[in-house]
Amino acid sequence: MPLAPVAAPPAFAARATAVGGSPVREILALTERPGVISFAGGLPAPELFDTAGLRAAYDATLGGAGSARALQYSTTEGTPELREAVAVRAGARGLATTADDVLVTTGSQQGLTLLAATLVEPGDTVLVENPTYLAALQCFALAGARVVAVPCDGEGLLPDALAEAVARERPKLLYTVPTFQNPTGRTLPGARRAEVARIAARLGLWLVEDDPYGDLRYEGSEQPWIAAHPGAEDRTALLGSFSKVMAPGLRLGWLRAPAALRRAAVVAKQAADLHTSTVDQLAAAHYLTAHDLDAHIARVRQAYRARRDALLAGLDGALPAGSEWNRPEGGMFVWARLPEGYDATERLKSALAHDVAYVPGAPFHSGTPDPRTLRLSFTTHTPQEIAEGLTRLGRALR
Repeated sequence: MPLAPVAAPPAFAARATAVGGSPVREILALTERPGVISFAGGLPAPELFDTAGLRAAYDATLGGAGSARALQYSTTEGTPELREAVAVRAGARGLATTADDVLVTTGSQQGLTLLAATLVEPGDTVLVENPTYLAALQCFALAGARVVAVPCDGEGLLPDALAEAVARERPKLLYTVPTFQNPTGRTLPGARRAEVARIAARLGLWLVEDDPYGDLRYEGSEQPWIAAHPGAEDRTALLGSFSKVMAPGLRLGWLRAPAALRRAAVVAKQAADLHTSTVDQLAAAHYLTAHDLDAHIARVRQAYRARRDALLAGLDGALPAGSEWNRPEGGMFVWARLPEGYDATERLKSALAHDVAYVPGAPFHSGTPDPRTLRLSFTTHTPQEIAEGLTRLGRALR
């Protein structure tokens, strides 16, 4: 007998089709072939991972009677040991924090997703830096937010422009990466941080302060978090991560927020994944007890500083005359702009043909993009490899 007609399943949610994939992730896939020197990915250098220390931490976590706990379900908020360790490290950077202030997340990206779920209704306005972290744009788009870029200069957000945008747009929150920003590498000065806190308090605004790179400083003075400034105490969600200083494969981040917002994020996390991996949390907590993370970070900083300097030293010979770039005090990225008439996206095909890669800057912009911009990451190659990569890039751009 003939088969009955088959009905198509219902359509996807509109947000699933309206938000595109990450161009950065797609470019990274193109750079995986052997021989490519990639300045595209914001990846920590794998040869600098403390593999032996992490292996010992996992062995200790899974050894003896503690293994049953490590392999069991845990609380949504996170294990007490890791929350306390995060609180101690935050306190050492000048922000009084207790374990109860902290929610452990599956990478800081999840923290951002939880905040979008708890703070943003479809149609709400979210302010961002211009340009800004690409995955944040994806996150807010999936939440149905209307994203508005705040004008910036070479040091980051312009407080007067922020105040005007808040008064004009009535946004729900400002998302900012004030230290060694992705993609630009710039750092917001302390006076502007204080002004951002005052604006948020005066005009009524949530602040989401994302700090995945703050430990990677190579020169200059450490700047206090915005969360530590007067006016920001009851309205700042601070996101941190162990990805850049321990290992990204652990997928461990944290969220420090006022009590009511943190409780709402806990409920959102329960719906997302119940809790972050117990064994990974306990291994990280053991590592922080048994090993000197700051000494490890110092070794990473030394290597990355040399790589940043190698990139900066070679850009003049690699980029066309009239190009501009900044000198970040830390982090993982240099931001460059090619001369008039160049399009970094169009030139990427030529770069890949010369076995070198970068990320065009256009996708990081909310609103009208600057097609001449590009992001260069310096962390995953030695100074010698960086020099060779810049030679290839110079050929491609010529």
